[in-house]
Amino acid sequence: MRDAPLKLLVLCTGNSARSILGEAIANRDGQGRIAAWSAGSFPKGQVHPQALALLAARGYPTQGLRSKSWDEFAGAGAPVFDVVITVCDNAAGETCPVWLGQPLRVHWGIADPAAATGDEAAVARAFEDAYRVLKGRIDRIAQLPLGELDPPSLKRALDAIGQSDATAPA
Repeated sequence: MRDAPLKLLVLCTGNSARSILGEAIANRDGQGRIAAWSAGSFPKGQVHPQALALLAARGYPTQGLRSKSWDEFAGAGAPVFDVVITVCDNAAGETCPVWLGQPLRVHWGIADPAAATGDEAAVARAFEDAYRVLKGRIDRIAQLPLGELDPPSLKRALDAIGQSDATAPA
């Protein structure tokens, strides 16, 4: 049985948008069943302003969110993750550091809202789309019977969630 929260690392290349959204959503909406962090293989060094604006508008705390390297989580004293989720195709194909505890690895490809082009409304829609996908998937994790799932069953459930198109309501 799992008494502690599921420790989740959300990875992306730049750690400026999708992974940051995932970290914030999981920490607030994971209902205490998920503890999340985010990182990037080549962090941008700052969180995309639209990601922060979207989170703030939806009532998520944004203080402390920052773009950081996955190297911060590869050494002694780092959290021992249960699951590492890549949210961009680049990060999924990269050679990740060796994580303590050998966490499950899952890939959830999500379009990069930071790469959106067009007017402000188009960029805002791209961020909203990424948010809805992440929110829907993270809500499904929080509903899993985490204490009852062995690692292979948890991996299958997380893979299925990542392949679903379930999104949170707008």
